[in-house]
Amino acid sequence: MIEMTQEQKIAQDYKACMDSVNLINGGKPELMTDADWADCLSRNKEHLKIMLAKDFWTTENLTPLQQAAGA
Repeated sequence: MIEMTQEQKIAQDYKACMDSVNLINGGKPELMTDADWADCLSRNKEHLKIMLAKDFWTTENLTPLQQAAGA
């Protein structure tokens, strides 16, 4: 197994956060129920809040994460 550098781990975490941001900002998919969408939003916002609390961020732009999380 190949070890990732700290920079690679941060980049991977940031990409996952941006996936949540894009999902939130993309709006409810047409075929998703309102209840499922509310659950999806809640889970992704919670993910962003947890990640924003991490202390390993360096020069990443956290503004989109903060805005999508409602922080």
